[in-house]
Amino acid sequence: MSNKKKPRRLRTPNISAAAARPTPAPDPDRARTPPAGVATAPESRVARPGPAPAAAVFDYSYVKKDLRRIATLAAGFIVVLIALSFFINR
Repeated sequence: MSNKKKPRRLRTPNISAAAARPTPAPDPDRARTPPAGVATAPESRVARPGPAPAAAVFDYSYVKKDLRRIATLAAGFIVVLIALSFFINR
């Protein structure tokens, strides 16, 4: 495991491409209210829910590999210590 950082152009975020897309800004023309005395259609007054945000999908497979490597090394060291305890004179 190296502590070197990748160049900025080679770095990738740990999120899916769908979640990385920015949401479009609301249209300022739609937010304007009509002048007084102008009738509007009733359906334009109803608040409509926007599109549901996409769930971010994260990739943590490297964490699982690192934890497995740590557990294997720890178990190996414990076995070595137990074996050495039998051979070292007290």
